[in-house]
Amino acid sequence: MPVWVVVGYDEAVAALGDSRLSAAATLEAGGLDGGRLSLDMRDALLKSLTNSDPPDHTRLRRLVSRAFTARQVDAMRPWVSRLSDELIDGFAQQSQVDLMAEFAAPLPILVMSELLGVPEADRSQVRTWSRKIISGFGSPDFPVQDATDFVEYLRGLVVQKRSDPDEALISALIRTRDENDALSMDELTSTIFLMIVAGHDTTLSLIGNGVYLLMKEPDRAARLRKEPSLLPAAVEEFLRLESPVPVASFRAATSPFDIGGTRISAGDLLAISLQAANRDDSQFAEPSRFDPARPNGRHIAFGHGIHYCLGAPLGRLEGEVAIGALLKRFPNLRLAVPADELSWSQAPFIHRLDRLPLLLS
Repeated sequence: MPVWVVVGYDEAVAALGDSRLSAAATLEAGGLDGGRLSLDMRDALLKSLTNSDPPDHTRLRRLVSRAFTARQVDAMRPWVSRLSDELIDGFAQQSQVDLMAEFAAPLPILVMSELLGVPEADRSQVRTWSRKIISGFGSPDFPVQDATDFVEYLRGLVVQKRSDPDEALISALIRTRDENDALSMDELTSTIFLMIVAGHDTTLSLIGNGVYLLMKEPDRAARLRKEPSLLPAAVEEFLRLESPVPVASFRAATSPFDIGGTRISAGDLLAISLQAANRDDSQFAEPSRFDPARPNGRHIAFGHGIHYCLGAPLGRLEGEVAIGALLKRFPNLRLAVPADELSWSQAPFIHRLDRLPLLLS
């Protein structure tokens, strides 16, 4: 389909905050799934925060945001640290590890599954569904059967949690719906799906991309080992330099307007490149240089405006804890192959390595 691509930082920020660009209209056009899903399945999987406009978006964000306050996320630090250490223990005696398969991928799904209350026996299948679906977004080969199976699973999980609630987030969202009629069944299933995908693929990409950047230039890793207080700033650079989400969800123009000297017509689609904006040399001096001392707060790896990622504090925490644990446990950590032999996923809405083989000693 024809689409405008927004690459400049100022233009990207303006587009992300422009109410004339609709996320919901893109969903209605069937852009993400190539129009292959039935309307029922599409709403059940995708009618979430990412693909909604105010006032629905405002209501959904208010409900879901209660789980991601800075205080609540910071309270998860010991728990995330324990999970990181347990995963590292599982491969610490090996001479080599594929970090993506054995650490970067399992950690976020463990964290998000625990947070949501996904049964332990189901987590491997949930991870498989999640990765297949997000890899298929924007593709003519969108995995309709996997999406359908995942929706049916989520619907069943909602029924199960309603009859046997726990203290996890899915049960909390169900109580909100049942008590105040605030969330429809489609909004419940699509919100759970969004949290699994956003909490899994983006965070595994952050961990993998961050370690990749450190291993490319070992002096960077050595500096962080000596000055671990720089880790939070380093995470911001990982996010900026190798943004886990390269392109924001598509927007459709609801009325004509100009951006970057270009006339956008009503109905036009826009793809906003977060990755390009984060390397705009009008905003970032020497944008391809890794600089943990770079002033923070200006990259848009988590988006901007009303669709700014609610899970940003948790993603930052997981990246900081996970990468810090690796650096501490393996002082001689290094790439097992030349950096130019590594391959990157071709999925259009995610930026991550397929594999990251590392030598541990």
